[in-house]
Amino acid sequence: MDTSQPIPSVPVDGPSCPAPSSDHAPEDAVLAQALSQAKTVAVVGASPNDHRTSYAIAVWLMENTPYEVFLVNPMAVGEEIRGHAFYASLADLPVTPDIVDVFRRSEHVPPVADEAVAVGARMLWMQLGVVNEEAASTARSGGLTVVQNHCIKVEYARLRDQIEAHHA
Repeated sequence: MDTSQPIPSVPVDGPSCPAPSSDHAPEDAVLAQALSQAKTVAVVGASPNDHRTSYAIAVWLMENTPYEVFLVNPMAVGEEIRGHAFYASLADLPVTPDIVDVFRRSEHVPPVADEAVAVGARMLWMQLGVVNEEAASTARSGGLTVVQNHCIKVEYARLRDQIEAHHA
């Protein structure tokens, strides 16, 4: 192994994944209450490809939470994950989703926020690495709770005891 070559550095500025910050999510008690009250989750940008994170999170939600999970991806209509069909849009869902969990690049989130407000969702959840202040502002103005740059699986698992206490 040639160790004389320098190790390439990873750029620290630019479009890297931003670190989660406290202003990207409500405090734990508020988040746990919101997660405990939710019954339905729409996973926007879900993929039928089992190697994608959105697939893994959708399956985890199906298997480890009481939520009814809906998959939204216009490119995957006609496919399914574990018997759950894909829908083209939030407006096409048979129910109003409580949580809209977004697996889209940050710049593609504003139309999702608009649609989440239009269908009457209660929470816009942008997955880890997804931050868009315009979308967050739209959602908040529409009365939605907003989470940015956090994984719903990680947060649900971390807050499970508090979530379940709300059900007791």
